[in-house]
Amino acid sequence: MVHTFQALGVKIAVDVNSGAVHVLDGVTYDLLGALAAEQGDAQPQWEQGCPSELLQALPQHSPSALAEAWQELSALAAEGLLFEEDAYIDRNQAASMQQQALVKALCLHVSHDCNLRCKYCFASTGDFGTGRRMTMDFETAKRAIDFVVAKSGRRRNIEVDFFGGEPLMAMDTVKRTVEYARSIEKAAGKCFRFTITTNGVLLDDETIAYVNREMSNAVLSLDGRREVNDDLRPTVNGKGSYDLIVPKFKKLIEGRGTKDYYLRGTFTRFHKDFAEDVKALAEIGRNISIEPVVGKQEDPYALRQEDLPELEAEYERLAAYLRDHREINFFHFNVDLAQGPCVIKRLRGCGAGCEYVAITPEGDIYPCHQFVGLEGYKLGSLYEGTFDADLSARFAQLNIYTREECRSCWARFYCSGGCSASNLLVNGDIKKPHHIGCALERKRLECAIALKAIDAGLGT
Repeated sequence: MVHTFQALGVKIAVDVNSGAVHVLDGVTYDLLGALAAEQGDAQPQWEQGCPSELLQALPQHSPSALAEAWQELSALAAEGLLFEEDAYIDRNQAASMQQQALVKALCLHVSHDCNLRCKYCFASTGDFGTGRRMTMDFETAKRAIDFVVAKSGRRRNIEVDFFGGEPLMAMDTVKRTVEYARSIEKAAGKCFRFTITTNGVLLDDETIAYVNREMSNAVLSLDGRREVNDDLRPTVNGKGSYDLIVPKFKKLIEGRGTKDYYLRGTFTRFHKDFAEDVKALAEIGRNISIEPVVGKQEDPYALRQEDLPELEAEYERLAAYLRDHREINFFHFNVDLAQGPCVIKRLRGCGAGCEYVAITPEGDIYPCHQFVGLEGYKLGSLYEGTFDADLSARFAQLNIYTREECRSCWARFYCSGGCSASNLLVNGDIKKPHHIGCALERKRLECAIALKAIDAGLGT
């Protein structure tokens, strides 16, 4: 499979199975596009020369130019960089993956309460639809740390994300959990890496210093421009949160040093010009992630099929801006064309439900934060000592081959099958892709690859 596209004035071809990316001139681009459409996944008969039907289909180019381009493409194919076969599926790689993976990451819900009332909140403004606002006690958090130590086998590095609701509402539990994990990591042969995801309302100087000292990553929730953020992320009393939060985020970022952080926003159909929000966030910090909202079609904020042309054009507009502002690190345009993730990561993706689980304040275990409270998706309980290995194995078996629609998508080795929770929310099936999310993912990838080509001096 070969995918050809144009972005930022650059003509590009991606050989899906080898991962090779080619920047092409106009003749070669037109020829390869026509050839890929005709051949599908089949290897062309290079030795027979450029077929007469392709010569006739591209009258804008001379036969000699097309013949030269054909030779160039033939040479790439001979190097294994074009029309390559899928080595993973041929080796039955998907079937040989671990069916019961080691748990190596926790999303620790230290708070099922929040001091904001975001309009698009998947967590029902903090209580995850339970009607019970609560925080996690230390005993539950301690059990969660013991659980991941036991479930991680010989895996040394463990990720723990303090999440909510708003985790700063349970700061005592956060501190005691970090202290406990650090106290056992040497004896357990583990190394804990902590992240906190916060809306910033409760940040003060002491908490900022703590986060910058103990958290390897800080995810700072803010939706961009003041008017956009205050529309989507009001406080409990209905007032805007931007002016309250931004000075605190700036102070935290100033103290991060070389440690990771991301200003993390969400765009909805209420504000589709999200490139402007990236620009606004860049005035606060350079590491930015703005993601499309996921919602049911009846949700007023949910993105719809008719929004796609406008949203795809907005990604192009953002990419053009970032081409000239490379100091900005936009998360969704980060792509490694040289190495990329390991094979299992490429095929299976995030590992929710098998490598990664969420723990609620009551000690219940779910595949990830977006499955919390959903009937039929509870994996177990810390207090009952249960863990549903069959359900976990069901998630472990999800990959780009068991998701039927993913098999023919050119972006499959980059997105790794997408988000199971989004699939379930939109389509009622963890295997059925969320098509709007898929379309936006493919557009982001095209923009990211074009930027990489320009960085390499291969485009304008």
